[in-house]
Amino acid sequence: MKVIPIKAQAGLVGFESPAAEYIEMELSLDELLIDKPSATWIGVAQGTSMELDGIFDGDVLIISRAEQVKHMSIIVAVLNGVFCCKRLDMERRALLSAQSDALPYFIQEGDDFSLEGVVTRSVRIHVPLNKKVGA
Repeated sequence: MKVIPIKAQAGLVGFESPAAEYIEMELSLDELLIDKPSATWIGVAQGTSMELDGIFDGDVLIISRAEQVKHMSIIVAVLNGVFCCKRLDMERRALLSAQSDALPYFIQEGDDFSLEGVVTRSVRIHVPLNKKVGA
């Protein structure tokens, strides 16, 4: 992969590219996005409940099992057999959506709850690939 090590200002137009004279450098997305590869997995967000936290339907989530879970961390968990991405309110044992009108889900004694990791990054897909994930 060719990566240009500059920060691009989204509003800048009409100037010669500062990358015009830049040759290529080898760099992997793993190096940019993942701290501990052996404790990291990738998922895809589904739905709109976390949009106010900047996670949109179809975003790629980088999830770390090595990251310390803190109060109000954005996490991925399995709740009663369903994967979910929510904020974890450790004080009230609740899962919180980012939508202002969503009620918290309080984790109950009989729930099957498994914390799978902390979301450390999300990547927006602006133009999807022509192939299905997992195909």
